[in-house]
Amino acid sequence: MPSATIEVRRSYTPAEEEGIIDAVHAAMVEGLQIPAWDKTIRLVVHEAHRFPAPPGKSERYTLVDVDLIAGRSLKVLLRESPLENWGIRGVPASDLDLGYKIDV
Repeated sequence: MPSATIEVRRSYTPAEEEGIIDAVHAAMVEGLQIPAWDKTIRLVVHEAHRFPAPPGKSERYTLVDVDLIAGRSLKVLLRESPLENWGIRGVPASDLDLGYKIDV
């Protein structure tokens, strides 16, 4: 049950925004092997002056943060939390069968 936040520094059309969200979701399904139905993703659009880009980056600079339960192999920078630190349906995730593997 990863949660992703996508931050951009320019406006996109609604269709482009859906495409960005779908691309991040597809990457999470393939790379993290989450179920296709597991789609907790937020797109935050900042005004450019409130989200400076690193030197040499364009107006399309995008930042994607993914929070997820610990257990995946090392690939990219992941912000993982222990299973027992996630509450799902009012109980610790460590006490639930999530319905999918997290040690991928």
